[in-house]
Amino acid sequence: MNSPSAAETAAPSPRSQPPSPDAVDLSASAMLLDIDGTLLDFAPTPREVWVPPELERTLRALYQRTSGALALVSGRSINDIDLIFAPLRLPAVGGHGAEMRLSPDSDAVATHAPPLDPELKSRLAAIARISPGILLEDKGYSLALHYRLAPHAERAIYESVAAIRAENPDAPLEVMPGKAVCEIKHSGFTKASGVKELMTHAPFCGRKPVFIGDDVTDETVFAIMPELEGLAYAVARESEFVAGQFQEPREVREWLGKLVDRAGVS
Repeated sequence: MNSPSAAETAAPSPRSQPPSPDAVDLSASAMLLDIDGTLLDFAPTPREVWVPPELERTLRALYQRTSGALALVSGRSINDIDLIFAPLRLPAVGGHGAEMRLSPDSDAVATHAPPLDPELKSRLAAIARISPGILLEDKGYSLALHYRLAPHAERAIYESVAAIRAENPDAPLEVMPGKAVCEIKHSGFTKASGVKELMTHAPFCGRKPVFIGDDVTDETVFAIMPELEGLAYAVARESEFVAGQFQEPREVREWLGKLVDRAGVS
């Protein structure tokens, strides 16, 4: 029998492991949480995601323990976030940084994010007709083409988007590949720009941000955590900027529950 190699017997990198709950002091932290693929498991369509009851209880407790410094950071619009988590409302950065809400009782406000040109938006939306199963989601400040139900259409979708961009070289478009989704928005804002602005307002300012995300669009936030003296954790994703990694949303939910238990919040 062959002996295991050094690579096989070596201990996993600390960055590949879930963080210890002891690494986070909720009384001094601002918890910033992506939704799809981070808090919630993926579903066949964006509308079919499910919020486990225990997650709602955990988020309420985290909001209390952080004195309100808990925000959902998502590519979804804040209105969509509210529908998913209803009746729970939380501070949020929505639309990849296009809008922000500082407290459950305040209104969502735009963060100076320009919308897509209407004509370009119409042409991009027409790409959904390439194949049955492509789901078009209009998020207001962006368009998302979901192909989880039509994986064969991935290449055609990206080629069509590239053709439209080539015909409009001066249009400030940003294409964001995701997990079975191609999203297009104006290039003037990101999740990172939204988080930076959020962290200048109470109750977030003066706290240490802790961000958890899973996708390409979360890389911009991972990258600014050192600048904000914060911590970043990834879900099923390698990144040079993260301090630890979860394997799936279930692990994130369990870890957040442990944070609550450790803080003694019911």
